Amino acid sequence: MLDLLVIAPHPDDGELGCGGTLARAKAEGLSTGILDLTRGEMGTKGTPEERAKEVEAASRILGLDFRGNLGLPDGGLRDGPEERLALAGALRRLRPRIVFAPLEADRHPDHTAASRLSVAAVHLSALPKAPLEGAPHRVERLFFYPGNHPFTPSFLVKISAFIDRWEQAVLAYRSQFSGEAASETVGPKGVEARKALRRHWGNYLGVDYAEPFVSPVPVLYVPWSRA
Repeated sequence: MLDLLVIAPHPDDGELGCGGTLARAKAEGLSTGILDLTRGEMGTKGTPEERAKEVEAASRILGLDFRGNLGLPDGGLRDGPEERLALAGALRRLRPRIVFAPLEADRHPDHTAASRLSVAAVHLSALPKAPLEGAPHRVERLFFYPGNHPFTPSFLVKISAFIDRWEQAVLAYRSQFSGEAASETVGPKGVEARKALRRHWGNYLGVDYAEPFVSPVPVLYVPWSRA
């Protein structure tokens, strides 16, 4: 059973969106994991083999208890019946308390599909009559992490003490974030921009860095911490 599970459309999305929060949760004694939905085989930069090695390095940096991949098609990710069953089955096996999924509003179709798929799979995992192996599992909370569109966060998680680890985990994906950037969202400038956003959100709390999240229902407190 995992305390926190991040569902990521591609390798590196989990680190980019939630890496600081995962590092903090691990330091507080919680079990953490990332489930990648695809292998990133359609990415402009890097090969699946290179990215697999980068996944291992990033996972070590964050101290993840679990890292997996559903092997769904990159660039063709969809919220379909087979995909729902595959992800719901993984949720039953991993039994996470809290799930983080991509925010639906995003320029990348895979991120939008991953968001919808996550919502459906979380629901399906809890149904006793679903055609799945294993006991039904009800996720306690489902939160969303942002991608490339403007949004309004529901809550912020202080990650000041873990910003260096976040950056190390992201930069472990050398094929994506070193050398000439393929677009404005990847490469060294992309990492700096996302770090600056964490500084921006931290300013609202009076801290150095924070990661923002969206909750579909009101949040009274951050469930995994008293801080």
